[in-house]
Amino acid sequence: MVDHKQATKTISLEQYGIKNAKVHYQLSPEQLHDITIEKGQGKESSLGALAVNTGEFTGRSPMDRFIVKDDITEDKIWWGKINIPFDADKFDKLYDKVVKYLSEKEVFVRDSYACADDYYKLNIRVINEYPWSNMFAYNMFLRPDESELESFSPEWTVVNAPGFMANPEEDGTRQHNFAILNFSRKVALIGGTGYTGEIKKGIFSALNFILPVFKNTLPMHCSANVGEKGDTSIFFGLSGTGKTTLSTDPNRALIGDDEHGWTSENSVFNFEGGCYAKVINLSQEQEPEIYGAIKKGAILENVIMDDAGNVDFGDTSITQNTRVSYPIYHIENIKNPSIGKNPKNVFFLTADAFGVLPPISKLTPGQAAYHFISGYTAKVAGTEAGITEPVPSFSACFGAPFMPLHPTKYAEMLSTKMKETGVKVWLINTGWTGGPYGVGSRMKLKYTRAMINAAINNELGEENHDNYHTHSVFGLAQPRKVPGVPTEVLNPRKTWSNDEGYYETAYKLSDYFIKNFKQFEEFANEEIMAGAPNVR
Repeated sequence: MVDHKQATKTISLEQYGIKNAKVHYQLSPEQLHDITIEKGQGKESSLGALAVNTGEFTGRSPMDRFIVKDDITEDKIWWGKINIPFDADKFDKLYDKVVKYLSEKEVFVRDSYACADDYYKLNIRVINEYPWSNMFAYNMFLRPDESELESFSPEWTVVNAPGFMANPEEDGTRQHNFAILNFSRKVALIGGTGYTGEIKKGIFSALNFILPVFKNTLPMHCSANVGEKGDTSIFFGLSGTGKTTLSTDPNRALIGDDEHGWTSENSVFNFEGGCYAKVINLSQEQEPEIYGAIKKGAILENVIMDDAGNVDFGDTSITQNTRVSYPIYHIENIKNPSIGKNPKNVFFLTADAFGVLPPISKLTPGQAAYHFISGYTAKVAGTEAGITEPVPSFSACFGAPFMPLHPTKYAEMLSTKMKETGVKVWLINTGWTGGPYGVGSRMKLKYTRAMINAAINNELGEENHDNYHTHSVFGLAQPRKVPGVPTEVLNPRKTWSNDEGYYETAYKLSDYFIKNFKQFEEFANEEIMAGAPNVR
């Protein structure tokens, strides 16, 4: 049994409307691990990590994410299918129902903060119904020390009640689950879903509004690392493109896994205190750092285990989106504090399931803005019901579901950074070569790492135009030689068995890009539009 008295320091939640709750404040991850198992809400894996099932929702529910429309947000938010408005009065009533639901219950409270740079620090109080959700908050947010906790004053509050089900007719939600941001009350209200990613993405979305509007700082859905010479590299990419894997490099210190800010002083800081990595088909051989981080203190989500607690990372019978969260200190080579300076290279990662984009290409500022706004990757056959061939997936700024402002605002900030700093931007295809998914093969991780290392080490001969070939459809500058990579791999057309099939597929993808970008054309300047691919 867990010694709850020894573990608990009591605070009152009356100010939030939560009455007579049994409050567990600032429990250690070990205590939360044990309480979760004691309550039958999780099991310990053979690696020592806690394994939980998040229930009905194993991923975010973007159609159930709302922002309260009020004096702060009305004229600034890019309202639409991504940023769905919510009535302030309805929020207040729903909030009251949620805190009444949590009253009289056992709840778990954690004080933490986001943003490793003290100037941008955002103090957060997280109130959870479940112990493992609170352990997730420990892993993912930054952790105050004892002296900071003595005078801690939360600016934002996350209220997380997975067991509370909304009534759409009464509450103004679409269905029983919801994740709502209220910038006036500085509250992220989450209910009806146990998926922990809603907690971290709520605060990330808030910062994506606060930083550019009030702090002149570019928020980024990216990972970042730094070399021995102090050069920072930034990795943008949607889920499944290799962002976590490629930034976790034994030869470079990890700044952070997923969410960062790029300041006007040209430094890059981590928002978080941990990593939230996909573990589908994870292997110790391919990704030793991430595999090694799965130990006591980590939380595995929606994985399949045998009776001995051995995890089958290839089993997707619950979801393709199996994940692990762990504190960043589970990775050996990290930057402490999580701040880097002097960004030199930006990598846009895409898993092109059509198999037509070059494995590495250098982008002009216009192309960089175009591809940043596009935010392309592809879903492959079999990942979702009804998908039988590659389907393009565009997410503006490589993180549209978390971007409250119009995508061109973030793209303009990135373009300004490129011009001010001379940073190089590269497009990296971690997807398919030799044909589309089902015909070709996935790009080997060792080749992708070699290409990224060559770019970082200035080994791609950029001063000599003869070292590059211009892609006839996408206009991208492809290096002809990369140390450690076979020459034939670098030209996607040559990896296909027939030219006609290659160009037909390349123009098909080009058409998808152009169709998707029509929604942004009126906001894009000539330089950005010049970064578009050619039409057939």
